[in-house]
Amino acid sequence: MEKTSKIYIAGHDGLVGSALVSKFTQNGYANLLTRHYTKLDLRRQQDVETFFENEKPEYVVLAAAKVGGILANNTFPAEFIYDNLAIETNIIHAAWKANVKRLIFLGSSCIYPRQCPQPMKEAHLLTGPLESTNEAYAIAKIAGIKMCQSYNRQYGTTYFALMPTNLYGPNDNFDLETSHVLPALIRKFHEAKVTSRESVTVWGTGSPRREFLHVDDLADACLHIIDLDDQVYRTLISNKMAPLINVGCGKDNSIKEMALMIKGIIGFEGEIVFDTTKPDGTPQKLLDVSLLNKLGWKQTISLEKGIADTYQWCMDNNIFA
Repeated sequence: MEKTSKIYIAGHDGLVGSALVSKFTQNGYANLLTRHYTKLDLRRQQDVETFFENEKPEYVVLAAAKVGGILANNTFPAEFIYDNLAIETNIIHAAWKANVKRLIFLGSSCIYPRQCPQPMKEAHLLTGPLESTNEAYAIAKIAGIKMCQSYNRQYGTTYFALMPTNLYGPNDNFDLETSHVLPALIRKFHEAKVTSRESVTVWGTGSPRREFLHVDDLADACLHIIDLDDQVYRTLISNKMAPLINVGCGKDNSIKEMALMIKGIIGFEGEIVFDTTKPDGTPQKLLDVSLLNKLGWKQTISLEKGIADTYQWCMDNNIFA
């Protein structure tokens, strides 16, 4: 990409989108195109197509999505499947009509089967049943991958999908009702510390294993992929498999290990209680990131440093006030 290329970052004010804006700006890309959801409802097809016709972006990173943890996914499956299908369908189709050069679609590691072999390879897509608690969201993301593949096949577009592992970092959602496990635990341990509670309750048994990636690392991976040499990029697109690459660190931790880490970083001195009446979700979700590593990208932010930095950001921005 040229430094002056017009790049549309959909969902620019979310966890991923804000990191993308920061990363692209730091690397000299000054012509970034953004729209707040109050100004452009990405679920409305005509509004999206009009936006693309008027603005004519050259590149698109599709980070806009309805996201949430187990509770939110399990409680509002209709919203998760409708909103995500509408957003990705409208943007991918409008990008084709506007002759966008490259598009990066961001999905989630929950696209892989619940009992998927570990670590999960790109080839494992659609090889078994999904985790029931987030099936609606996963199906929407799988549809986005297949849409990219279908448009590439029929129209010769160069759209690619990146499947990140569990993400965290600044601008995450720290609401206990709708957040993912890591930000929820940061908030729980912080509030327990400042109120001098004796214990913190963690959902499930603590045994499920999860891989976590700092959102700044994901943003760096997105920039790395969208700016690949044309021959390398087109080789990836021409693969018979879906145009898909995993993004992670290749290492996981149990929920118990992560809870102990967060407890230590925040300085909570009480006990951790595991509520085994609550669901664990998928037993393990570890991505095989060998393909991305071969393309010259690796994680740089360790989990412990990433959590510490995220907690400091929360304190600096009065997130728990």
